Amino acid sequence: MTGPELALVPAAGLGTRMRPATRVVPKALLPVVDRPAVQHVAEEAVRAGVTEVIFVVDLGVGSLIRDHFTVGEPLPGLENLKVRIVVQEEPGGLGHAVLTARESIGDRSFFCLLSDNIVRPGADVLPSLAAASDGGSVVALREVGEHMLDRYGVAIPGERRGSELEVLGAVEKPGIENAPSNLGLVGRYLFTPEILEALANLEPGYGGEIQLTDAIDFVARRGRCRGVVGDSDLLDIGIPLGLLEAAVVLGLSRTEFRDGLTEFLRSLEELR
Repeated sequence: MTGPELALVPAAGLGTRMRPATRVVPKALLPVVDRPAVQHVAEEAVRAGVTEVIFVVDLGVGSLIRDHFTVGEPLPGLENLKVRIVVQEEPGGLGHAVLTARESIGDRSFFCLLSDNIVRPGADVLPSLAAASDGGSVVALREVGEHMLDRYGVAIPGERRGSELEVLGAVEKPGIENAPSNLGLVGRYLFTPEILEALANLEPGYGGEIQLTDAIDFVARRGRCRGVVGDSDLLDIGIPLGLLEAAVVLGLSRTEFRDGLTEFLRSLEELR
């Protein structure tokens, strides 16, 4: 199956885990090597065939993100990308952020990529989501440790064949005691418009917010969701240590930085 040409990137949030860096600079614009997080995510989407990206942002942030993509010389590889901005006027959870873009999405299927996570070089997951779709939604999954089960939405797994499985439901941040599996939802999705209908009819869930995991649970219980289990973790740039790790991993993947960075890292090892 050919993937959607539309991607949604929820890029709102206060970035409290990255303070004080995010007191003035939005977390979505924090640089990772030589470009901000939102550009890494946009490049990933374009590699999967996306031609339009909708960014959901906080008040006052939209013009900054739009300017990054549109002011001055076109960004290499993103010359033909259409960028749209939708403002989430009040925080209401990830599900609320997705629902905020409902009018702009219309009746189209779309990829959804969380801007706190960056794929490792050569480990794109969007094409595998598109290939696994049977007309319904598809979510990217990873096996996570017990200590992570209170940080992720977790899938209720059905029949599995290879890396693909039926998703029977999902639970937001269940913790060890209530987790139905160790398969975490890790921030890459392919959604049909029915996810928006589900979100529109949800009551606030975990933390008093509209949870995307609850909408996934809704469509999954109606037989409309599949999962793809990957073996490569995404880079979590929403915390300081994750941002440092991402800079090293992505820096080593770039030919212009690899030798110098490798030499530097070896020098640090020798100093230990």
